[in-house]
Amino acid sequence: MLQNEVAASQGIRIRRRPPSGPPLHYVGPFEFRLQNEGNTPRNILEEIVWHKDVEVSQMKEKKPLLSLKKVIENSPPTRDFVGALKAAHLQTGLPGLIAEVKKASPSRGILRENFDPVEIARAYEKGGAACLSVLTDEKYFKGSFENLEAIRNAGVKCPLLCKEFVIDAWQIYYARIKGADAILLIAAVLPDLDIRYMIKICKMLGLAALVEVHDEREMDRVLGIEGIELIGINNRNLETFEVDISNTKKLLEGERGQMIRKKDIIVVGESGLFTPDDVAYVREAGVKAVLVGESIVKQSDPGKGISGLFGKDISL
Repeated sequence: MLQNEVAASQGIRIRRRPPSGPPLHYVGPFEFRLQNEGNTPRNILEEIVWHKDVEVSQMKEKKPLLSLKKVIENSPPTRDFVGALKAAHLQTGLPGLIAEVKKASPSRGILRENFDPVEIARAYEKGGAACLSVLTDEKYFKGSFENLEAIRNAGVKCPLLCKEFVIDAWQIYYARIKGADAILLIAAVLPDLDIRYMIKICKMLGLAALVEVHDEREMDRVLGIEGIELIGINNRNLETFEVDISNTKKLLEGERGQMIRKKDIIVVGESGLFTPDDVAYVREAGVKAVLVGESIVKQSDPGKGISGLFGKDISL
């Protein structure tokens, strides 16, 4: 079964790569050329994934996996991402904060013109963030692995999440040598077998895996996979980009919530969190951590943005 067909059988709507042929299909004279609609991305996530497929192939040629493994042998140990979130939740009674170092997004454009990733990371840490999330996608989010590496080398103590669109295990190894302590795996993109395989690699490398879901079907798939410690609930609709924080509550009700508590999984609320009331809402729904970027990175002082988000100073 082809890769896209495997994904579709599990309810995954994001195709890993164009089904066939070039983006443009020429029929007859030049002036009558027709766009090959089957090879047109259906939404922004699919477009990102298709671009990532080409990007990763090129990077693998320049930096073979064997060379990454050799670097990892001499790399310092990772920091405890899950432990940091648990400790923050226990100490404050509030969801542990994963503060996002983010310059731009496809939906909002440039979020911060004066963007110094190290300065922002230090402000987040001072403001009480338990962990940091660092965007590494260049084309769509203006991020980079160099930003991740710079933050790690600057002496920031918070564990770091590599916020990347992972489609290949090679990216996990690359994130590890650049200083990541955790990595994002998106259930809307990855079939179950890939998630299982990548979680094993993460454990082998000492990385935490934040597995992101968007709807009930993805949540049910992920809850059937052993070894998951972190589940992120993204409140943003991948196709319309609309945000609804009630999505978090919906996915944590009933048997799903019971299973999450039984497995002692930490749930991370993502997207649409701007006020203390928003944080209180998802906390009441059952999250023990939140991942927030836009509402704090746009502030002139990101550290004060954290206080505004929680309604009080959470720095310890």
